[in-house]
Amino acid sequence: MSIRRLPEHLVNRIAAGEVVERPASALKELVENAIDAGATRISVSLSEGGLSSIYVADDGCGMAPDEIALSLERHATSKLPDDAIEAVTTLGFRGEALPSIASVADVTIESRVRGADGWSRRIDHGELVGEGPAALPPGTRIRVSNLFAKVPARRKFLRSERAEYAACVDVMKRLAMARPDIGFSLEHGGRRTILVSAGEGRIDRVAALTDRDLAENSVTVDYRREAVLLTGVAGLPTFNRGVADQQFLFVNGRPVKDRLLVGAVRAAYQDMLARDRHPVVALFVDLPGDQVDVNVHPAKTEVRFRDPGLIRGLIVGGLRAALNEAGHRSAQRPSMGTLGNWQSGGLPSPSSIPNGFSFPAAARAIGQGSVWDRVSDFTPQPMARAETAHAPPPEHKAFPMGVARGQVAATYIVAEAEDGLVIVDQHAAHERLVLERMRRAMAEGGVSRQALLLPEVVELDEVGCDRLEGRIGELAEMGLELERFGPKAMLVRATPALLGQGDVQGLVRDLADELGAYDEALSLREKLDHVAATMACHGSVRAGRTLSVAEMNALLREMEVTPHSGQCNHGRPTWIKLGHGDIEKLFGRK
Repeated sequence: MSIRRLPEHLVNRIAAGEVVERPASALKELVENAIDAGATRISVSLSEGGLSSIYVADDGCGMAPDEIALSLERHATSKLPDDAIEAVTTLGFRGEALPSIASVADVTIESRVRGADGWSRRIDHGELVGEGPAALPPGTRIRVSNLFAKVPARRKFLRSERAEYAACVDVMKRLAMARPDIGFSLEHGGRRTILVSAGEGRIDRVAALTDRDLAENSVTVDYRREAVLLTGVAGLPTFNRGVADQQFLFVNGRPVKDRLLVGAVRAAYQDMLARDRHPVVALFVDLPGDQVDVNVHPAKTEVRFRDPGLIRGLIVGGLRAALNEAGHRSAQRPSMGTLGNWQSGGLPSPSSIPNGFSFPAAARAIGQGSVWDRVSDFTPQPMARAETAHAPPPEHKAFPMGVARGQVAATYIVAEAEDGLVIVDQHAAHERLVLERMRRAMAEGGVSRQALLLPEVVELDEVGCDRLEGRIGELAEMGLELERFGPKAMLVRATPALLGQGDVQGLVRDLADELGAYDEALSLREKLDHVAATMACHGSVRAGRTLSVAEMNALLREMEVTPHSGQCNHGRPTWIKLGHGDIEKLFGRK
C-alpha cells in the first residue's frame, strides 16, 4: 500500500479522538480556555449530561472576529508566546481543542473584546455554517451541541446520561478547586448543582465542593522541600471513603491524575487506613516549570517529574507532618442515624421485671413509696465494679480526653470530658500507642528485645520462611529475633519488649503474610511500617480485658500526647465523643 497524505477532515477527527473522548473532555478544554482568558466568572450549563448540549460563558478577554476564525484552525494558540514549551504557565497550549471539538460536534462561538463589537461563528462537524455580528457582554460564549452526532462509531461508546454528567461534575470540581479566585456555576437540566464565589479560601472552596464536614475534620498542609512547595487540605484518617473519588491532585495549578502522586498519598496514610478505605485530600504541588513535563498526554491529565523521588518524599513527608499535628483528633461528629438508635427511657414492661413482680400492682401503691422503692424490695441491686479512692479523682476540665469513669463490656472506656462524654475502644487505642512507641524506639536506635526462655518454633510454608529470612536483619532492629529452622519453620529467640507476652505464632505468620502482600511494591521504610503495625496489633491490650481506673487514665493521657492516636492502624476511630448538646437532644432538652 502506498503512502498518502490524510485529508484535513480525517486529521481533525483523529485529533479529536485524542482530545475529546466524551462530553467531560470537551467541557474541560472549554473551561480551561476560559480560565486562561482571565475570566473571573465562568458559567456552565449542560443538557442530558452534555450529550445534547454544553454551554460555557465567561467574562474573560474575548476574541476579535479574525481571532475566532484562527482559533478554529489546528495548532493555533495564544498561550505559547515563544518556543519555550517547557516554561508554559497556561492550562491549554496545544491549539487542538476547539478545532477537534468542532470536527465532531455543532459548535457556536460568540465573543467580544472590550471596546469592540461582538462576533459569532458556527461550525457543524468541521464545516462553516455561518457567521456575523452578535450582541453580548465582553467575554466568550461557546455552545457545543450534538457531540458525535455524525460519528456514530464514537457515539455508541458513550455511557449513560447520568455517567456522563458525573464525569462533567468531576471536571468542574477539580478546576474550581484549582482556582478559588474564580467564581464557578454549573447547571444541569435547569437545576444548579455547583455555585462557588470568587475569593474563597482554599479550605472553604474544597469543603464546598466535597463535604462541608471536611473543614472540621481535616488538617492544612504547608510543606516545602528545596524549590518544591506542597499545600492543601488532608482529611483525618477517620474521615475516609470507600472509593478514591475524593482525591484531588494539582501540579502548578493543573488538575492531574498521576499514579506517582496517588501512590504517594496511599503511602502517607498506609498505616492509618484499612486497605479498602481511602482518604479525602486536595493537594497542590508547585515547582519550577523546568522540573516537570506537562506535555506527555494529549489531554494534559498526566505529568512527568524530573525527580520523582523528591516529589514522592515531599507528599509522604508533608502529609505525615500535617497529620502528626492533628494529635489525637479524629472525625467525631455523631450521625443522626446513630443518635436515633438510642432508645428513650420508659417504664419497664412486666415481663422485664424478675421474681414475678407485677408492675401495675406496684403502681397502685401510691403514697407508699415510689415505684422504684417497690422494685428494690424484689429485685437485687445491680452490681458494679468499684475501687477504693486513695486520692480525689482528677478534674476532667484539665484533660482533652477527660477522666475515666468506668469500663463497658471490658472493651470500652467511658470518660467524662469538659464538653461531653468520651468513649474509647481500648484495643484500637492501645494498638496505635504501641505502634508509635515502636517508631520512636526505631528512630532512636532500635527496639529493645525480650529473650524467650525457650525458643519457639513456628511452622510455615517454604515461601513464607524465605520472605522472613530475607528480612531477618530488619526485623532484628524491631526487636524480633528470628532464625531459619529447616525448610518450613522459623525459630523465634526474642520478641519486642514492648509487646510483652503475646501470640508469637500468630505474629510470625501475620508478618510472613504482610511481607508477601507488600514486599515488591513498597520501599524499605514502608515495609517496616507495615511490620511495626502488625506487631503492634499483636501486642496491644485486647478487648475483653478488665482495666483498673489508673490504667484507663494512663491510656487516656498517653493518647493526648501521641500522634495519630485518633485512629487505629487500620483507620478506624479509637474514640468518639457525645457532646453535651447531643446528650440533651437524646433527653428532649433541645
